[in-house]
Amino acid sequence: MRVSHDHAVLQCLDVVLGAMQFRLNNKHKEKPDGARCRAKRTIAKEKLYLHIYQRISKIYPRLNVGVSTSIRGDTTNRWHHPYRHWLFKPEDFSIDPSKTKSSLKN
Repeated sequence: MRVSHDHAVLQCLDVVLGAMQFRLNNKHKEKPDGARCRAKRTIAKEKLYLHIYQRISKIYPRLNVGVSTSIRGDTTNRWHHPYRHWLFKPEDFSIDPSKTKSSLKN
């Protein structure tokens, strides 16, 4: 079995995907119990996410990482866009409205 720490490219991919997942699951807001501020690793992961997001936004303006990228009116764009990503959802997926970001604002 291969593990990412044995291969530099896999290690980089692991770090990048981890930073994206960290942000999308709102873990960037977490503080250790009893702490006033966020941990150094939490801040570092958020900074990495922001760097990745800014780089992708140069290629794909107005990017929303929480949804699949659009084909912008033409299915052939799937092959022409320099950056694309997909949001994978299970077939029996449902959203609990009480746990959405918009419900947290109220």
